[in-house]
Amino acid sequence: MVAQKITIEPVTRIEGHAKVTIRLDDTGKVDHAYLHVNEFRGFEKFCEGRMVFEMPLITPRICGICPVSHHLAAAKAADETLGCPPPRPASLLRELMHMGQVIQSHGMHFFELAGPDLLLGFDADPAIRNVVGIIQANPELAVKAVSLRKYGQEIISTLGGRRIHPNFAIPGGVNKALTSADREKILAGLDESIQTIQIGISVIKDWVQRNAEDVAKFAPLKSGYLGLVTSDNSLELYDGQVRLVDVNGDQLEKFDGSDYLDYIAEHVESWSYLKFPYYKKLGWPKGVYRVGPLGRLNTSDQIDTPLANKEHKIWKSINAGRPVENTLYYHYARLIEALYAAENVAVLLNDPDILSTDILNTRQDPKGEGVGVIEAPRGTLIHHYKANANGQLEHVNLIVATGHNNWAMSEAVDSVAKTYITGPHITEGMLNRVEAAVRAHDPCLSCSTHAVGQMPIIIEMIDAQGNLIQKISRD
Repeated sequence: MVAQKITIEPVTRIEGHAKVTIRLDDTGKVDHAYLHVNEFRGFEKFCEGRMVFEMPLITPRICGICPVSHHLAAAKAADETLGCPPPRPASLLRELMHMGQVIQSHGMHFFELAGPDLLLGFDADPAIRNVVGIIQANPELAVKAVSLRKYGQEIISTLGGRRIHPNFAIPGGVNKALTSADREKILAGLDESIQTIQIGISVIKDWVQRNAEDVAKFAPLKSGYLGLVTSDNSLELYDGQVRLVDVNGDQLEKFDGSDYLDYIAEHVESWSYLKFPYYKKLGWPKGVYRVGPLGRLNTSDQIDTPLANKEHKIWKSINAGRPVENTLYYHYARLIEALYAAENVAVLLNDPDILSTDILNTRQDPKGEGVGVIEAPRGTLIHHYKANANGQLEHVNLIVATGHNNWAMSEAVDSVAKTYITGPHITEGMLNRVEAAVRAHDPCLSCSTHAVGQMPIIIEMIDAQGNLIQKISRD
């Protein structure tokens, strides 16, 4: 049998564009699988020359799925660059918007993007293995899932005027106070949202138990883990210090986000436009780490809300207190974070300062440089700006959440391909598992979106002479 190559393009049910190539040896076994992020955007470069205060409106255009994360990271970087720290009520309101973003993003990913694989099966007919199939299989759950995402989006729109690309955070604070009526409106939908998230947690727990064998062999990767924490190492999504732990869960570093360049470097591979961040002191590739829900729960010692903390204790028991390594556990971790975000909405709304009109610091003491760090749903997001005396940007560096996970996604693709693709006959379900290795990380690769029910993909197996010998497609 001659050597072959399989190409999966595009990878579906993710945000953005990527492809996977799977190279088989002459016995039909996987030699290596590669994840290619095959788009180049240059966002940092064309932000140069813009004014610092414009960045909270410019950078959300990086993505239509998580624009709030870039909006708030940009505002935090602008606060520091212009020397105008926001009043406490403004920080509370920014965090409230962020919780809405976490709820809607995590809810959408679990129920609508990952859900078709988990609820319908990796080998289900691709014509129904999508959100439409979920609606047909369990309409009651589908309605709850849509309502959960709607709730998160309504928090965003209540504060920022619209669900996507909000206009809310500005250097020094926010541009709108929260009214008592809006506060009560948000509180009114909270209990139902918490119940839906708890249903999702029950679903993933049951699925993990019934599919323990697959979970155990589905890309268990050893790495470090990175995320924001509080002073006592509790989970933190809006503000805090960056904590890095090793494969055993022991702390390697805990540092202020503004010092990230002292700890993080980026490696480049010729087959991807996405760089590979790593911990400088250990070097590449020993210093690789993971971020996002799996990374954050492994980095945190506890969670400061009761329901989420109860689930986190169960999480910690999965691997006897050591970091949870299995890639499919990203889905469970994602829902624990969504539960924390929902509980934190109540904490924020019950804070006496949440209705304050002291929401903007107009005094500036420009520093010329600033770093904004936030935990986007997909992982740690860093915005770094340098500006001249007029506030015009001279340098912009962005390390997006998905970039931190580039190594993890690439290794997961290779691991899953070698585990499930056995040849010589390649089934669509085998290849869907490879896609699911990427999908588990909920990558955000650009600002494109996909229509409901449409998952175009073409998979080709090509021999060493370039002859097409097998083709699988879905529209």
